[in-house]
Amino acid sequence: MSNQKTSDILISEVGPRDRLQSVSTTMPTAHKKQWIRDLAAAGLREIEVGSFVSHKLLPQMADTGEIVAFARTLPGVFVTALAPNLHGAQDAFQAGVQKITIPVSVSEPHSLANVNKTHAQMFEQVRQIIACRNAHYPAVLVEAGLSTVFGCTIQGVVEEDDVLRMAHTMAELGVDEVGLADTVGYATPLQVHRLFTRLKHDLGELAGSAHFHNTRGQGLANVLTALDAGVTTFDASLGGIGGCPYAPGASGNIVTEDLVYLLESMGLRTGVSIEKLLVARETLKQGLPNEPLYGFIPDAGVGKNFHYAGEKA
Repeated sequence: MSNQKTSDILISEVGPRDRLQSVSTTMPTAHKKQWIRDLAAAGLREIEVGSFVSHKLLPQMADTGEIVAFARTLPGVFVTALAPNLHGAQDAFQAGVQKITIPVSVSEPHSLANVNKTHAQMFEQVRQIIACRNAHYPAVLVEAGLSTVFGCTIQGVVEEDDVLRMAHTMAELGVDEVGLADTVGYATPLQVHRLFTRLKHDLGELAGSAHFHNTRGQGLANVLTALDAGVTTFDASLGGIGGCPYAPGASGNIVTEDLVYLLESMGLRTGVSIEKLLVARETLKQGLPNEPLYGFIPDAGVGKNFHYAGEKA
């Protein structure tokens, strides 16, 4: 986990990965670098800059190695990337990432659709990735990002006990963090509070981030209840787009701009400037001119009574 000394809540910006993998347009590398530069300038201190996957399947991610190298030059930015298998993890390690997230689906049908692996095969991949990290890249963090934890559009219901069993397996395999993702936007506040409370109880400091989608309008409500359960790291995407190409109906990450407004208005420091996020949003618009952007704050503004946490009212 990256440094949170100047903030109460860490916002991990996942747009350069989750957003760009969900659209058919490929953003030019130079423009992607400018976008990430603007995100960093806005105060975002953890950025998931891409994924190390097959270029044939996701050509939008073909330049991830170059993007990692660029992002590592930005002061104060903790650079993360997604890696679904050993080959991708090795590429990520060599590129210089500071953390990788391994997507591990609790729903086996989704695992087969997303990474073409059974649970047993995925466990072996995690085992090999941890062994490679331990032997050659000990400073790099490894997160298991558990997906479809609140339900799956392919399997249907996903039992909470199955989620906890998967989390324990990941901890036993040696990951540094276990995050929970609402891949298809099924989560409700009661589910979120109950499951994160159990995760914190079982795994302690290994219990990691919350990754919510706003597919059914529950994203920020889920943030509030996750906060109450002790979560301090939240994934979000500038402009609010994102989704899994292999999960039918998955769409809509929570909007970074709206999340910052919510947290700061509650007196929780994020270290992120909404005004500078809007600059990054314009860069994003230019890079993907035909893609819709979402969010209330960019249209409505913050209002005259708004002030950042720590500022005098």
